[in-house]
Amino acid sequence: MNDVSPHKPRLSRAHLLELLRQMLRVRRFEERCVELYTQEKIRGFLHVYIGEEAVGTGVMHGLGPEDAVVSTYREHGHALLNRIPMDRVMAEMYGKVTGCSRGRGGSMHLFDARARFFGGNAIVGGGLPLAVGLALADKLAGRSRVTACFFGDGAAAEGAFHESLNLAALWQLPVLFVCENNLYAMGTALRLAHAQTELTRKAEALGVPAESVDGMDVVAVEAAGARLRQALRAGQGPRFLECRTYRFRAHSMFDPELYRDRAEVEAWKERDPIPRLAAWMQRSGLLHEGEREALEGEIAAELEQAVAEAEAAEWEPEASLLDHVYRAPPTWSPPPPAAETEPLDLSFREAFRLGLIEALEHDERVFLMGEDIGHYGGCYAVSRGLLERFGPERIRDTPLSENGFTGAGIGAALGEARPIVEIMTVNFSLLAMDQIVNSAATLLHMSGGEFGVPLVIRMATGAGRQVAAQHSHSLEHWYAHVPGLKVLAPGTLQDARYMLWAALQDPNPVLIFEHVMLYNREGRLEPLPQGVDIRHAAIRRPGRDLSLITYGGSLPKTLEAAEALAGEGIEAEVVDLRVLRPLDTSTLLESLGRTHRAVIVDEGWKTGSLAGEIAAILAEQAFWSLDAPIERVCTDEIPIPYPRHLENAALPQVEDILAAARRVMGAGP
Repeated sequence: MNDVSPHKPRLSRAHLLELLRQMLRVRRFEERCVELYTQEKIRGFLHVYIGEEAVGTGVMHGLGPEDAVVSTYREHGHALLNRIPMDRVMAEMYGKVTGCSRGRGGSMHLFDARARFFGGNAIVGGGLPLAVGLALADKLAGRSRVTACFFGDGAAAEGAFHESLNLAALWQLPVLFVCENNLYAMGTALRLAHAQTELTRKAEALGVPAESVDGMDVVAVEAAGARLRQALRAGQGPRFLECRTYRFRAHSMFDPELYRDRAEVEAWKERDPIPRLAAWMQRSGLLHEGEREALEGEIAAELEQAVAEAEAAEWEPEASLLDHVYRAPPTWSPPPPAAETEPLDLSFREAFRLGLIEALEHDERVFLMGEDIGHYGGCYAVSRGLLERFGPERIRDTPLSENGFTGAGIGAALGEARPIVEIMTVNFSLLAMDQIVNSAATLLHMSGGEFGVPLVIRMATGAGRQVAAQHSHSLEHWYAHVPGLKVLAPGTLQDARYMLWAALQDPNPVLIFEHVMLYNREGRLEPLPQGVDIRHAAIRRPGRDLSLITYGGSLPKTLEAAEALAGEGIEAEVVDLRVLRPLDTSTLLESLGRTHRAVIVDEGWKTGSLAGEIAAILAEQAFWSLDAPIERVCTDEIPIPYPRHLENAALPQVEDILAAARRVMGAGP
């Protein structure tokens, strides 16, 4: 640490003492965590920050209580620095119910809503899109806040890094991207993983002004952070700060650390930020005799108290195991504010558009973002005209970066907005599955109920348009497999029109799958002033002989088959699942109790299908009500072919449903 530098402010003795105290506090906490880990009091992965304390201390010292922090799996220091009380962090390390995440997150997932600490993240680079979304929500609401996002050098190789920085620069969002460059991503050196090792150049190439600083010098880090925050608060867009630092310990406690020389580690320890600051303060007459010892004593007492409280704290009872998977929806939801008063002839496309217009007009928190939704009008023309009506702030075209903008939608929901994210097709959603499954579905649980994710994700699904295998998937059952998500599949005009408003009232992440073959389908929309029920399946046609169970794009085919069966004297009941998660098993069981036979129609592949799950439920819970084996009508086990005759042959058709129904009816007793 140089005594004089134009980049370092003149700091008071009290301020320097506080910087020293904060770094010592983080260091001693983590040293004790290492001890507790060896005693098996702390389990799982443990990634310590020892050696890097100057980065978090310098950056976070100037953040205000309304600013947000998004961190990584090496986040204990970030959590402690002016954010979360030590006793709550230590209890979380133990997995106790008094922890900041009620013991559900552990070392890598610390959360605190009061401190606006939006958590550690075990997915490398996973927090970057969330930070973009938090800043976007602040900008849309006109709030003057900064979001600080910490990540390591390894994350700079992830697609989420490039997608997030591009979005932040494109939309001029107040995000401070802080790269803690400790030269190793787990055990792979920076020089072996990055063709461009100057990480500031990566940021600058994406339009984000960047600078690099000695991350072992807390005063230099604080000065750089202050400069960049000033630019952020002035509305000058995002900033990137690379802090050149080093972790003195292994990547995690499981790491044998065979990838770096001991001499390298010892050389970096010579630059340890804590003795470096203390020595400079002593030379300058700013650290008096006995002051460091007094600080150490205060920290030791706080640490021992935190450990004692964690030891004595209760474990979460097993009876609460299923808590914090979903937030309970309101017992009463406001009806659609613009419901039609007279019947209306229209297409599904127009019904979906009316739902979007209603949401945008009656909830100022709502905005729509996705690929080609604005200037292009939407790949399926659902959002055509909305850009002109609501403007580019609320109809927000995104780059082709599904993981990035979906994660930004999740972050915006965390920031109190009500985003509607449109992913062009279910195929493209596979690029966003990381954020949907690892963030949207898990944040409420991992945070012990601290953070819900109330957003809606819309996407087209299904086959029938001769666009071959990569644009013809029906993968909604994959998402229906995941706890924490709600999955809807509208198959009627009423659901297409009113389901969106109901989904926006739900405090959980809701995925709506719109079948491509329904968009052009026309019919009469009957007014539904009370809105639709997104908790229960619906009986679309009553019957006594057979239950035909289906959803989404297969519903019209199933209704057609039921009509044909009626001509044969078979009264089929048609059950529209419409809610794929959580499944309404009561309606299914009640229907089977009336008919005693079931055919399940599902455009997914049979192996691992939703149809298979429903068949298992019926066999487990209503076996003695069955008078015949359950039949499943699914897509053939092939990628969808391009020629129309082969595509039609692969997909469930009316004739296939009829054949299955006749087999079930003829199976006796």
